[in-house]
Amino acid sequence: MTGLALPDPVLVLLIGPAGSGKSTLARRLFAPDEILSSDAFRAAIAGDEADQRATKPAFAALGRALERRLAARQRTVIDATNVRAADRASYLVAARRHGIPVAAIVLDLPREVVLARNAGRERVVDEAVIDRHRAALRRTLDEGELEREGIDPIIVLRTPEAADALGWDRMLA
Repeated sequence: MTGLALPDPVLVLLIGPAGSGKSTLARRLFAPDEILSSDAFRAAIAGDEADQRATKPAFAALGRALERRLAARQRTVIDATNVRAADRASYLVAARRHGIPVAAIVLDLPREVVLARNAGRERVVDEAVIDRHRAALRRTLDEGELEREGIDPIIVLRTPEAADALGWDRMLA
């Protein structure tokens, strides 16, 4: 098992294309009350996590919940694709405003793995959307965006085995 050591409190950004396993990983590593999921907020607002018309109000509600958690200095995990700098920007600003460090767990899995996982989901995302997410993630990693954004640590998981092996080492004070 690969040890995960994070400060506490911390804002953890899960980063990866739709279908890559972010939610599964979040549920395995973090308590349910620590996870702010864009799909869950869409479902709460529209009754359907796939209803893209609810995206704007869902992310607004997620941002309000994030502000409350950061103000209370609670460990928080953002479960969303987060593949573009614009997706992450408001979270980084909020964390800095509250003096909370930001970590990233990146699921940079092979295309065939993501497509297979996506096909096995209840809510299948169009392949073209996944390819767009993967292209944005590639740019993010190749151009060193996460490092420039001051995110540390950055944990990049490139195989399903690496994702499965990730577990807690310890929390840092």
